[in-house]
Amino acid sequence: MSLNLESAAPLTMALPKGRLFEQVQEYFAEKGFHFKFEKRRLVAHDESGLLKIFLVKNADLPTYVNHGIAGLGISGEDVLYETGLRFFQLMQFDFGSTEMCLAAREGYGKPNTIRTVSVATKFPRFARDYFYSQGVPIQIIKLNGSVELAPILGLAPYIVDLVETGNTLRANNLEVVDTLKKINVHLIANPSYYKLNYRRINRFVAALHSETANTVPDSSESGRK
Repeated sequence: MSLNLESAAPLTMALPKGRLFEQVQEYFAEKGFHFKFEKRRLVAHDESGLLKIFLVKNADLPTYVNHGIAGLGISGEDVLYETGLRFFQLMQFDFGSTEMCLAAREGYGKPNTIRTVSVATKFPRFARDYFYSQGVPIQIIKLNGSVELAPILGLAPYIVDLVETGNTLRANNLEVVDTLKKINVHLIANPSYYKLNYRRINRFVAALHSETANTVPDSSESGRK
């Protein structure tokens, strides 16, 4: 991807579909960055002209940023960790946090065995690294949804999954037996893109940190040093 340092083109950013998108949109509006997507459209611009925003599937967001299609992105640490890709993390948000947890049927407890343990998860890297750190061999069963069914139906005694309130676990007679990591939401940047656009990006990050809504510099001047 060719990036011109002197270009007045808007900063490109990927946002994830779903609940996190709504939180980002509300937060940006509070800071003076207003945007909306027309029906069935996946590309939008904020009203100031500073941002060109792509709406992508959560799991695909790091790929778009890694390839420079979007220079910036907002993603949870769960997705970032699973990809193993390296980005500049520019800002941690105070919304959207959750926890990566090990869960099992009530009373099952933590695994304490040298035998291989079966674990169902959408997050194989998290699961593998956790159990390796515990010295417990595992068989990972990769699922893409309804992970809570695995212990109920006998597919695997343990699951590794995101837990926000724990209501779904309790409704299915499951409980958290260990917390692997608190998951936060970050503004990330493609390293090459940041190096070429750091002045504008730093001003944007400063605006996001501000206590009040900001007046964004005109995009026609955003490429000047």
